[in-house]
Amino acid sequence: MSIPPKIAGNRPLRSRDWMARGAAAIAAAGLLAAASAAAEMPRSGAALLRQAAFQSGDPAAVASPPTAADSDIRNRIDSATGLFVAGERLHGALLRQFYAMHNFEPVWPTRQAQAQALVNAVLRADDHGLDPDLFHGALLPNLAALPPVERELVLSDAVLAYADALTRGALPIEIRMDDEDLTPEPVNLAATIENAINSPDPAAAIEALAPNSPAYAALRRALLAYRSGAADAEMTRIAADSSTARHPRPLSPEATTEGRLRQIVVNLERQRWLPRYLPADRVWVNTANAQLVLYRDNQPAFTTRVVVGEVDKQTPEFQTTIDSLLFNPPWNVPPSIAAQEILPKLAQDPDYLNHHHMVMRGNGAIQQLPGAGTALGQLKFEMQDRFDVYLHDTPLKGLFSRDNRRQSHGCVRVQNPRELAALLLGQPVAAINQGIALGYTNRRMLPAPIPVFMVYQTAFADEDGTIEFRPDFYQRDAEIWQHLHPARQAPEAQDNPSSPRRG
Repeated sequence: MSIPPKIAGNRPLRSRDWMARGAAAIAAAGLLAAASAAAEMPRSGAALLRQAAFQSGDPAAVASPPTAADSDIRNRIDSATGLFVAGERLHGALLRQFYAMHNFEPVWPTRQAQAQALVNAVLRADDHGLDPDLFHGALLPNLAALPPVERELVLSDAVLAYADALTRGALPIEIRMDDEDLTPEPVNLAATIENAINSPDPAAAIEALAPNSPAYAALRRALLAYRSGAADAEMTRIAADSSTARHPRPLSPEATTEGRLRQIVVNLERQRWLPRYLPADRVWVNTANAQLVLYRDNQPAFTTRVVVGEVDKQTPEFQTTIDSLLFNPPWNVPPSIAAQEILPKLAQDPDYLNHHHMVMRGNGAIQQLPGAGTALGQLKFEMQDRFDVYLHDTPLKGLFSRDNRRQSHGCVRVQNPRELAALLLGQPVAAINQGIALGYTNRRMLPAPIPVFMVYQTAFADEDGTIEFRPDFYQRDAEIWQHLHPARQAPEAQDNPSSPRRG
């Protein structure tokens, strides 16, 4: 499988010393008392200052009733020149859906307590590794300075955008790279916000949109530990010891407090891309870790190493199912591999196809015949996905002992495929061996399709909740970080290597 490249974006600056700066700013403003009411997990100094300013400022920031008619709200949302307030873009589609439920009339003047609770929640976005500036964090403490219609729209947009980020990530699928194809179930945000407004605790209703998985909770605890400085030594030890081959090696550039904090924030975002309720039985492949885990009833039942895509042929992130097993599979060579790798060799060696048990089909396609030496080995786990990626056996068993297991064209080679096949079929390994021993291609359907998740997680929780880190070989983290913290970027140095990405 051949994958066209795309160059990754610029690298971000290191993040600010949030707590030190925030404490100094709050002390200078005389607002420590207001800041003491902050949420349990620490957040950036900027977020603390904004919340304190909001809580101690002019209540007119929310309470002053807009005098505009409903047509003013509708006209601003439908503006042909774009929806901006104080230079910040608002989300017209979300606002249109929300205000359609209210006949395009002002919402917040009669809901002052709910508005303040929701603004405070937005200003605590850093608890989830989200910058409040993504949700108009600089405007929210100064809403009273805005005209009534803009005040109304900014508040609504901040709440809607924050809820959207918790629901499906601040980097939703429509603006991600093509090979980042995971997404949770859709949520009607307008209805969700409406329900939150009418609930006893609007902020809690919004916070409940975030993942409630143990993995997400563990990363949030790690975020707290790193920001407090409590996790530095322990996390550095993990980084030094946890190469996939368990061989000591020098610490990567990510293995600093700043780098680890960034990895945690980025992988919290990746958790928000996942379904809120993962299937209890699933196959989980973390390409950053080059490992496969089969879960039964949410417990790991089988673990094996895998070989994943090379840096310039990266394995994508997506969800599908394994429906069947193919014994003694042929390999239908993808046209890109045929054109780039096989045909040039065939031009130099007319017997190249015979030497590699390949044939040219009538339509010009190249196929490698089944057998122990075929590129797919003796087992293929059949999956339907638009990337044409699947799990399979391989004759190159030595690859699994390498520290670098990024060696494929994008598909995933499994170290112990017969054991995995037996577990998926619910049969002994001997039954798998019999299917292979037939010598010809034959298929067996699984009792029920099993979900497969291809993920790329450079920070993740072990079963005991310990956070493990892996180097960002595919250089995907920087792209996510830059979107999560757009104001903290700097031009990339000319000698910084960049990793090819698919578009």
